[in-house]
Amino acid sequence: MNRTSKAMSALCAVLMAGSMTTLAVAQTHDPASEPMTHADSKAAKEQAKANKKADVAQAKADKKKTEAQADADKANAEAKVKDAKSQ
Repeated sequence: MNRTSKAMSALCAVLMAGSMTTLAVAQTHDPASEPMTHADSKAAKEQAKANKKADVAQAKADKKKTEAQADADKANAEAKVKDAKSQ
């Protein structure tokens, strides 16, 4: 039984050492420090284009929303004036 216990302890020690090595390697690998590849550069450029298009589309939507709100406010004001005149 003592021999089995020693074997288990040795096995656990080996497994723990292996997992610590894996953890150390995972911690030292930093993809942000790697040089930018052509594909990364192209992807960043495409992302910038997409962001610009999204910003323009959002600005247009905001403008339409503002115009629609102004039209609604004007119609509401006209309705109040008409209602006040009829009383």
